[in-house]
Amino acid sequence: MQLPNIIVIGRGLKDKVVEVALTASGGEPVLIVTGKTAYNIYGRSISEAIGERTDVEVHLVEAEISQELETIHTILSKKRFGTVIGIGGGKVIDVSKASAHEASLRFVSVPTVASHDGIASPMVSAMDSSQPYSRMVNMPFAIVADIDVIEKAPHRYLASGCGDLVAKYTAIKDWKLSHKVTGEYFGDYAASLAYMGAEIIFRNAKKIGKRKQDSIRTVVEALISAGVAMGIAGSSRPCSGSEHLISHALGRLMEDPPLHGERCGVSTIFAAFVHKAAWKRVKSALSSIGTPSNLSELGVDEQTFVKAVLMAPDIRPDRYTILHKLRLTESDVRRLLREAELS
Repeated sequence: MQLPNIIVIGRGLKDKVVEVALTASGGEPVLIVTGKTAYNIYGRSISEAIGERTDVEVHLVEAEISQELETIHTILSKKRFGTVIGIGGGKVIDVSKASAHEASLRFVSVPTVASHDGIASPMVSAMDSSQPYSRMVNMPFAIVADIDVIEKAPHRYLASGCGDLVAKYTAIKDWKLSHKVTGEYFGDYAASLAYMGAEIIFRNAKKIGKRKQDSIRTVVEALISAGVAMGIAGSSRPCSGSEHLISHALGRLMEDPPLHGERCGVSTIFAAFVHKAAWKRVKSALSSIGTPSNLSELGVDEQTFVKAVLMAPDIRPDRYTILHKLRLTESDVRRLLREAELS
């Protein structure tokens, strides 16, 4: 099992980020990876604070896309660093996490949005289409989530994080199915921890939609718990099933796809319907939160979604799900979309 050494959630955590960064670096230079927006919101002040309070060198790279991996690898190969700190959203966290893994360095995750569970997971999206869609890396050494920063982001990002969390509802069902059919290992504790994240969203959907006090922290805590569940399981199985495969397929089919969690949310409604589970509960929660709950709201036409469902099993042939079992036809998918009130 890989678990984070340090998890800090709260408000006004700039000093704590500096403290954790210095702990992770052991006095060696620090590489901060951030994006343009995240730099202006938080990255600049963190970088300046480390430089002002210590004699530790700070190097900063703006990287919002995976192509920046090569640039970061070059920097890491030319100079000795103690840690990599990712300050930003999902792409920044993925790029910096992958870079730290390749360089065998500690990684500190400092999210500025709560859009998906990658902020605390040992997984990163594949950096090119020739690889599986996600791969395992080292768990973050530390996660520091400043609610004052995260709550400034547009509600769409928080809602996307909720979509990624409700996905655990069907991911667990797919994992159990695989255990029954293929004999794959099933971890009851990791599954229960991941499922709790979905259940928390179901229970608090209206509060989150209204952004009531502490609702943002609830989402952040659930996203971090989902990452821990993956660390316990040793894979993304507790958190990623047929709904994620559909989401990944949409990402490949669309030039400008919706956010990952938005795609996962709608795909979870579909997967729950196929599983003959409580799909209306999923749909109601997403609607209350203010995130897409049908294809129209998601901005995806029916033909594209049908293609994504048909493509999904081939994205991860090794990850057995309800889609692998049923091997739906185009007419099946169209019928299910109508019955699930998605099209």
